[in-house]
Amino acid sequence: MSVHELVLAVETAESSLPFPAIVFAGIAAVTFLALAVVVWSFRDVANRHSQKTGGQAGHGADHH
Repeated sequence: MSVHELVLAVETAESSLPFPAIVFAGIAAVTFLALAVVVWSFRDVANRHSQKTGGQAGHGADHH
């Protein structure tokens, strides 16, 4: 078996992607944006619930 035949055998044995590479990039971008929306939706949770705990209680503040 010559080197040329070996290279051809390896090239034909490669598996192809089910989608073009740009589709995988698009899926990754959409996933990243969806997770960013989730993080953005929780951006003010600590401040919304601060009245229930009395402000900074539990964060080193002394309330004696």
